Amino acid sequence: MEIEGGLAVKAETEYGETLVRVSEQQLRDLVHRIGESGDRWLVLQRVPDRPDVFAQVWHESGGTYQVEHRESRESFSGAELTHPDAVADALTGWARGEAGWDEGIAWSPVEVDPPEDVPELPDEVREEVEAHVREQLRCGYGTRATLARSAGEWIADADADADADVDDGRQPVSAAQARLLVDRLWLERLAEQETWEGPTDPERLTRAFEALNAQGVTAREHFTCCRTCGTAEIGAERAEGDHGFVYFHTQCTESAAAGHGLTLLYGGFDGSADTTAAVGREVVAALTAVGLSPQWDGDPGRAIEVRPLTWHRRLVG
Repeated sequence: MEIEGGLAVKAETEYGETLVRVSEQQLRDLVHRIGESGDRWLVLQRVPDRPDVFAQVWHESGGTYQVEHRESRESFSGAELTHPDAVADALTGWARGEAGWDEGIAWSPVEVDPPEDVPELPDEVREEVEAHVREQLRCGYGTRATLARSAGEWIADADADADADVDDGRQPVSAAQARLLVDRLWLERLAEQETWEGPTDPERLTRAFEALNAQGVTAREHFTCCRTCGTAEIGAERAEGDHGFVYFHTQCTESAAAGHGLTLLYGGFDGSADTTAAVGREVVAALTAVGLSPQWDGDPGRAIEVRPLTWHRRLVG
């Protein structure tokens, strides 16, 4: 499957790269590149991610390519290929979902661990953690892995915030329990987003931010935890020649996901009111150009509000 901007996959490398919606040429280049120490594997997942579905390849220079793909908990296959072009052809076919992409390859079953016996969470714990995960799913920036970590830590964090000296006896959420809960709610959200007609408002916002980045305004989505941290850290994101910035932090995202519109924080890197006002006008123009409704009176001391806004951000994973 191909989507706007490339193949509907996310690629991760041992080198530490994460590339969303890679092009066919990018995928081929990655396959041809791997092999040296620290850069020997490539993993592909669907966009949006689905539990137990991925393709991957391992290669050390001078050796063959170990290619594997998994379509479900029960369907996991591997093969050994000798040439990177054959590997790239197979992975591209998998990424596109082409019929017969796996034909002509000698696949063998890959042994998997038996399913883990995971105890059910008590209702009161499950309901609390589910509410937390659903909120993060509505925000739309988490992966299955980050959401599972957050779910596993939620009860302990909530207890610590309430009273560090009080233990109410609630059991922690194990890693396995968190994964199962997140995967169930993730699939529910994927089914829900299939009913959305695009482009959505968050996709329009991303296009506006891409345009701003291209014209010298450092634009970041879901950036840091709060305004204090965002203002302190946005300078490190600055590209050469950028004259200003705009961002929204995670609390802004949560407010938008709850239906209250989105607050954008902006400024000029020289700290002047004139530059800040000019950046504000650039931000408003970019938002308007993609069909959003920014609210701002021109005062450089006031944030830009985007409303009305329907926060339907599609999951990637």
